[in-house]
Amino acid sequence: AVAGGSVELGCGAQGDPAPRVQWHKEHGDLPWGRHEVDQEHTLHLYAVMPADAGTYVCTAQSQLGTAAATARLHV
Repeated sequence: AVAGGSVELGCGAQGDPAPRVQWHKEHGDLPWGRHEVDQEHTLHLYAVMPADAGTYVCTAQSQLGTAAATARLHV
């Protein structure tokens, strides 16, 4: 990603019952005030900066179990 730009990280979690989806960043916090997660569980990062680089994890959890996927961001 280019510093100052926006990034979208998708997370295709589905099931019955619908899983609870959460995003977090390994070794840090999501950018405070510069992120949101939409209805499709996509993580939007705004005005990215070099400190935002790293691994982001999407975790889906339901009564049937837990699944996780990672995305690596380079700025």
